[in-house]
Amino acid sequence: MAFTLYSLLQAVLLIVNAVAVLHEERFLRHVGWGSDQGMGGFGEEPEIKTQLTNLIRSVQTVMRVPLIAVNSITIVLLLLFG
Repeated sequence: MAFTLYSLLQAVLLIVNAVAVLHEERFLRHVGWGSDQGMGGFGEEPEIKTQLTNLIRSVQTVMRVPLIAVNSITIVLLLLFG
């Protein structure tokens, strides 16, 4: 099993899929990463937790439709080329 660019892209796709399916009420709030927690004031540097929560929410918003297409292409390539 060789480490190729395709396997690296597949790993990135799996990570983005995992972030996209995280449910805020079922998982993130139980961990303490809900949207109502960690709000900073104006001019303060946002915490890492707040930045990661915003990144998760952004990925879920922006990547939902493109992930369907990319996953479909990946499945077809795996079916064709093994």
